[in-house]
Amino acid sequence: MTALRIRPIEAGEWPAYRDLRLQALRDSPEAFGSTFAAEHTRPDDAWASRIANAIASSNDRVLFALDEGAACGLLWCRRSASEPAVADLYQMWVDPARRGLGAGRALLADALAWAQGLGVRRVRLGVTLAESPAMGLYRAQGFRPIGEPEPLREGSALLAQAMELELPARAG
Repeated sequence: MTALRIRPIEAGEWPAYRDLRLQALRDSPEAFGSTFAAEHTRPDDAWASRIANAIASSNDRVLFALDEGAACGLLWCRRSASEPAVADLYQMWVDPARRGLGAGRALLADALAWAQGLGVRRVRLGVTLAESPAMGLYRAQGFRPIGEPEPLREGSALLAQAMELELPARAG
């Protein structure tokens, strides 16, 4: 039995975030709008600042999935500043050696619960258009395609599909 846990990142953990983010970009370059080449030269103070700003914000929640204490998954949820009833999910990734433990579902559940607690009614994300575990996870959670697929990033032959989930109004 695994000791899988989901929790928000803490300020001093920016090196673990950096390492996990770069690992994700190397492992799954077809899954992200950014690239390893674009991010690996970012200075340490930029990584630290990125996390410090997220932690200080009431609109960001950066989550780690931990398996027996080791960070093995990542998800960033951000409530829209211009549309407070909307949140976007970014950077979802789970280490291939830890896939199949439910980390993706658990990360998603935590982010959705957090967003709903803020009064968010719609959650959006983009996923590479393919029959993949990620696409299957999002569909299983009720995300539906919106709009037409667009290039993953400039110069990419891959397409990304925007998806959206309507959240029920919070009780209370």
